[in-house]
Amino acid sequence: MKLGIWTPLPHTIRADAEFSAAIAGLDERGGPAVPDASFEYALDMLQKGERGGFDISLVAERYLGPDLESWILATALAARTSKIVTMPAIHPGIINPQVVAKMGATMDRISGGRFALNIVNGWWEEEFALYGNGSWLESGDARYRRMDEFIQVVQGLWTGKPFTFEGEFFNCKEGLLPTQTIQTPPPLYAASRSEKGCDIIARTCHCWFAAYEPGYRNFEANLRMLETSIAEMKERARSYGRDIQIALNPNFILANTEAEANARADEIEEYGKSGQVNWIFASALGAGLVGTAELVAERIKAFEEIGVDLLMLRSYPMNEGIDRFIADVIPRIRD
Repeated sequence: MKLGIWTPLPHTIRADAEFSAAIAGLDERGGPAVPDASFEYALDMLQKGERGGFDISLVAERYLGPDLESWILATALAARTSKIVTMPAIHPGIINPQVVAKMGATMDRISGGRFALNIVNGWWEEEFALYGNGSWLESGDARYRRMDEFIQVVQGLWTGKPFTFEGEFFNCKEGLLPTQTIQTPPPLYAASRSEKGCDIIARTCHCWFAAYEPGYRNFEANLRMLETSIAEMKERARSYGRDIQIALNPNFILANTEAEANARADEIEEYGKSGQVNWIFASALGAGLVGTAELVAERIKAFEEIGVDLLMLRSYPMNEGIDRFIADVIPRIRD
């Protein structure tokens, strides 16, 4: 099983005192002419992660927030790391697929093939209104049709051959990307619970982020649900003559005792009630990676047995959690 780490950004992790200090001032003009503290924090985390055995990092995109822009940040991180894959997120409808294909080929070159792309259909209407120049689509079905076309154009331009596409949302006539990728092609990752979304992912993507229900006490129920949904997704991919990897996005808590870990999880789930972004962070506890190192390692092995190929991990506090995971969990799952 591969291990991933979320690049720490204001909207992807819950800020502790250390991270709060790093992101202070991002939403203010001016400041000292030194490298940004939130970038340095993220860089330290990824360098620590790759030394400790992590394989990939997800660099999420949040336009309506003080977060550093994902593609620029991911490229800067790739230039300062040596092994870990950096995976920026992209929202179809905010940037055209032709530009994304060029950007992806550039990043693949700069990183020496350590690039992957996370396709995020998007849920925040205001982001599309401002940064997509009014590109929000009310219909979920329409958003998935746009996502499908977006992927087809990006992958078509990555073939190295003249590519023509006439769609509802995007058009490309005899397009040829002058900068070619190292990987053939770079892998695409995406998440969806909908029938249409899962079908697109099974047909076009390398890896699917499977969904589970919130609530850290729901491990057993979520494990059974995931076993079924993974088998269904694998079969769906086989119907297209493909295989597909499976990933999860867990939030983990490590403590000396289960009682201590559960108390911290209860507090985070209460924190999740204070807003949509906070709820997303808290709901990731549903994977049940809450407890002692022995229990968390045991549950990771259970996920591996049902077909999970990648865990994209985050924690609170982030630095302390990753240090403890590297020291206490990785030796137990990679012995």
